[in-house]
Amino acid sequence: MTDIQDKPLVQDPSKRGFIKQSARLSAAAALMALVPPGVRSGAWAAGSDAPEKAALKIGFIPLTDCASVVVAAVKGFDKKYGLTITPSKEASWAAVRDKLVNGELDAAHVLYGLVYGVQLGIGGPKKDMAVLATINNNGQAITLSNQLKDKGVTGGASLAKLVKAEPREYTFAQTFPTGTHAMWLYYWLAAYGIDPFRDVKNIVVPPPQMVANMRVGNMDGFCVGEPWNARAIRDRIGFTAVTTQDIWKDHPEKVLGTTAEFVQRHPNAARALVAAILDASKYIDEMKNRSEVAKIISAKSYVNTDFDSIEDRMLGQYDNGIGRKWADANYMKFFNGGQVGFPYLSDGMWFLTQHKRWGLLKTHPDYLAVAKKVNRIDVYKAAAAVTKTPLPPSEMRSARLIDGVVWDGRNPKAYADAFKIKAGKESS
Repeated sequence: MTDIQDKPLVQDPSKRGFIKQSARLSAAAALMALVPPGVRSGAWAAGSDAPEKAALKIGFIPLTDCASVVVAAVKGFDKKYGLTITPSKEASWAAVRDKLVNGELDAAHVLYGLVYGVQLGIGGPKKDMAVLATINNNGQAITLSNQLKDKGVTGGASLAKLVKAEPREYTFAQTFPTGTHAMWLYYWLAAYGIDPFRDVKNIVVPPPQMVANMRVGNMDGFCVGEPWNARAIRDRIGFTAVTTQDIWKDHPEKVLGTTAEFVQRHPNAARALVAAILDASKYIDEMKNRSEVAKIISAKSYVNTDFDSIEDRMLGQYDNGIGRKWADANYMKFFNGGQVGFPYLSDGMWFLTQHKRWGLLKTHPDYLAVAKKVNRIDVYKAAAAVTKTPLPPSEMRSARLIDGVVWDGRNPKAYADAFKIKAGKESS
């Protein structure tokens, strides 16, 4: 699919064109004055803010929330900033991790917690990483099998009752050990008194393989991004027990991740990439465009599933598969007036608290210092200025999660230690 934005920019040799170009460069220079010297010096090394690397290979996993990467390329938002984005479909989050680390990918649509795991050397190799922006909020879910439904399970409370009453090896799948889906699954189970490591078994399965694995009886439930929860219902093998927005309204989900080395070498390209993703995110969040976007990403090159499994939940139209239908105000959001993209320090810190809670980290890290190093708010702010994206009043935010506990980032050590169900402590 092509778009008018795919056409190359034509230089205007007229005096008016020169004045316009000069004004743009002056504005860009003013914006770059806001960027820290380390980044600014690299950006202006050649006297230009043009991307140092124009052709970027961006990894993604076949999920609805890869949409901004795909749309940035398909609709030509990348060209506006001097880039050519090539979306690269990957088989698993482990593959995304490895290709980011070894430089095969320039950046990726990636799990928030995976980036932090690599930063600290858990869940794979250790390397300094960067979160450039948050790609989306909300829009994941936990699916339970019809076999559990036949036993009377409809949600967390009835699941906990069954696990206690009929002990056996209940198996739940998530997509990566340090990733978002693992943390949503563990948090939800623990909120209902189920220890995700002692009371049940958990395994790792790539997102597109979730439905097939449940169909053959390999698991009792899974946590994954859309459209695979909706697809499980359409295929009549499971139902939605809870959406992740019901676990944490407007929670951080996928991020635009890369290595710290990439940002150091290509600061202009990093800024331009964030700008292109922000523009694509604005486009996606206009509801009139969502059906078109669902059609684009349903193609074999991207998510490779039926259009209907993607569209309904992108539009906020939910059916849990066991009789409840509703319009969800907290559907998957990519821009939301500029609130989605900002890489809040508290969001990154939250994943670290859960890594500590579940024994992935043996000791408490310096939560704030790690977040400040990984979350490149400087790059994001420069891109936000270029795209006229509003900024939040604070680099921290707070939320009350499904168990009633408030997270605000002020005392992460105490927060991580306060959970009743956690690694190294027998659940009561």
